[in-house]
Amino acid sequence: MQYYSTQNPQGKTVSLKEAVLKGLPDDNGLFMPQKISRLSARYFEQTNQLSFEEMAWEIVSSWEIDEDIPAPILRNLLHHALNFDAPLVDLDPQTGVLELFHGNTLAFKDFGARFMAQLMAYWVDKSHKHLHILVATSGDTGSAVAHGFLGVPNISVTVLYPSGKVSNRQEKQFTTLGQNITALEVAGTFDDCQRLVKQAFLDTELNQKMWLSSANSINIARLIPQIFYYFRAYAQAKKHKKPVVFVVPSGNFGNLTAGLFAKKMGMPIHQFVAATNLNDIVPAYLQSGIFAPRPSIPTISNAMDVGNPSNFARMADLYANDLAQMQQDLVGYAFNDDQTREAIVEVYKKYNYIIEPHGAVGYLAWQQYKAAHSIDAYGVILGTAHPIKFPEAVEPLINQTLPLPEKLQNLMEKPKLSIPLQADFQEFKQFLLNLSHTIKN
Repeated sequence: MQYYSTQNPQGKTVSLKEAVLKGLPDDNGLFMPQKISRLSARYFEQTNQLSFEEMAWEIVSSWEIDEDIPAPILRNLLHHALNFDAPLVDLDPQTGVLELFHGNTLAFKDFGARFMAQLMAYWVDKSHKHLHILVATSGDTGSAVAHGFLGVPNISVTVLYPSGKVSNRQEKQFTTLGQNITALEVAGTFDDCQRLVKQAFLDTELNQKMWLSSANSINIARLIPQIFYYFRAYAQAKKHKKPVVFVVPSGNFGNLTAGLFAKKMGMPIHQFVAATNLNDIVPAYLQSGIFAPRPSIPTISNAMDVGNPSNFARMADLYANDLAQMQQDLVGYAFNDDQTREAIVEVYKKYNYIIEPHGAVGYLAWQQYKAAHSIDAYGVILGTAHPIKFPEAVEPLINQTLPLPEKLQNLMEKPKLSIPLQADFQEFKQFLLNLSHTIKN
């Protein structure tokens, strides 16, 4: 399997190894597979008979990843990456929450981060060089990537996050680790953090002196394993014998892009719903046909506070920039913080289920979708994070204190080790050059 850049689909292609370790093409596009093989309808009829790991193997085989990594090693990698499940919890006969927060950092990004870390570790070990991972985070990406790569030889991770714009518990998960993990607390927004990372990849001097790669969803290795749980969700939803609609809380749109890959692979998904907070760039595009990035707006669903979603380039590429085609598969809705709070209360009172702000936005989108469409469908809301990560938003609304898991409690007691940084590329570049010099010596 070869990969091309969204900026130049007819241009140079690279292997999966190069796409993953490089992170971004030189032209600042995003890597995309040259082909997406469709699985048979018969396969999807029997998914409920397969284990999660067996489904994942079918996906990586379809993507021909075993061309880049020997099959026995790849199978072992999958076994270690998928050491937790993604259960679908029914709220009512039309609604379910796919709980993607049973991994180490209590967020859906554990799936992508664990798989990607093991891929990179395998290739870096054979290179005898040192790899620098750069990752911008608006919340859960930083912790998932940090824990995925913690202690991995010959790989260091630098996490950039917006000061004061992630929850305390999210922040503690990646600022207290030390070892090969460094956290930079940026005086700005997530978009500033993402901009600094992209500039680093395009800087000639940095790339001559350092081997850089990304662990954001701009890296194709983050997206491939996110396809896994769409298969797992569909297998569990089949019992309802209704068309399946996936409702995806969305920020940088990597999660939804993975779902679109699953549909292109033949999964009979009726439609997708992009659920956003006030950062409604994609829902607005679906209405107007105009993609208009703007500075992000802080909300209580902070992981979705993205004003320029990078993965939109992949979405546009999948549909050949044809808005009408995209609209057939995707609708979008946006909600404010007051509506989100009301949804958290409603879900708790109606179903005795505790949902956090991002999932609550998904719940609102599903309610709006049902009101606008007459089809009797089953909605799978992607539960992207555990409510324990957002106590300030959730606990006052449900009038109870959530018990803190032991692994999170241990981190809360550790001191924060972050380094303050202005949203200035030259300052960031100098930090990286200094870091490179320290590692070499």
